[in-house]
Amino acid sequence: MSLKDVKHIALVLSGKGGVGKSSVTTQLALTLSLHGYSVGVLDVDLTGPSIPRFFGIENEKVRQAPGGWIPVPVHEQQQTVSQNGNVHPTGTGHGSLHCMSLGFLLANRGDAVVWRGPKKTAMVRQFLSDVHWGALDYLLIDTPPGTGDEHISLVETLLKEATSEQMAGAVIVTTPQAISISDVKKEINFCRKTGVQILGVIENMAGFVCPNCSECTNVFSKGGGKVMAQEFEVPFLGSVPIDPMFIRLIEEGRRPVYPEGTVIDGQAIATNQESEETDTGLLVDKYTACSLYPLFDGMVKELITTIER
Repeated sequence: MSLKDVKHIALVLSGKGGVGKSSVTTQLALTLSLHGYSVGVLDVDLTGPSIPRFFGIENEKVRQAPGGWIPVPVHEQQQTVSQNGNVHPTGTGHGSLHCMSLGFLLANRGDAVVWRGPKKTAMVRQFLSDVHWGALDYLLIDTPPGTGDEHISLVETLLKEATSEQMAGAVIVTTPQAISISDVKKEINFCRKTGVQILGVIENMAGFVCPNCSECTNVFSKGGGKVMAQEFEVPFLGSVPIDPMFIRLIEEGRRPVYPEGTVIDGQAIATNQESEETDTGLLVDKYTACSLYPLFDGMVKELITTIER
């Protein structure tokens, strides 16, 4: 099995579509990489593969290898080297990041994937067995909404082939509204029925970071995800607002810039001057200027503690 050298496997789940699972997966992967870990992202949302676009590699293609595929690199490991040539300790550079998605295998980006259940099941199992990840600290699996064929095939295969030490658990993503939470509760029940540990709940789209002033407004309310986590007695990792600057980073590759005095979740956000120089470099480096990075940094530290203890 191609997962034999993967230390920890975490699923990103939600019973509701459009809550931002791919966005959360992307930011968890970038933040883990910034902590110095080697990370892989597997996109099993077969009918709507969006991970390639989030990482800005949608025009890339996977390479064939004997017995399978080689995942597409987002960036390789990089360590900070001092002037005297010594490598700084882990955590001052970033770990490698690679992705695999059905989006890389489509002839055209707009092609529809019209598959019945058995074909989806076979594709998920092939992704788990035929992708040469190599040695990874973390493999994040981005899933479609619901509890359908992909989820059942994914969990059955992982529980059968992966060890209990490898199978870290699942991060549940929701938005604050009651209509979303009612569907996400079904995903928590799915995890409990299948024996998947719940690592925590992330409440996405809880607020809006205005790009023109320093306000963060709760346009979709806030707190529903925390109440749900308390109801099911699972960890609540935190709330994440909508940030147009993160969207600009993903769509245009431009480093986030904020008005002076912007405060997110009680933390002041550093302001940067826009220039052509600040828009160059790797996505992972530009992400550190995003207002969402400190939030995900705290979540990732909590997840690492939970998984590795």
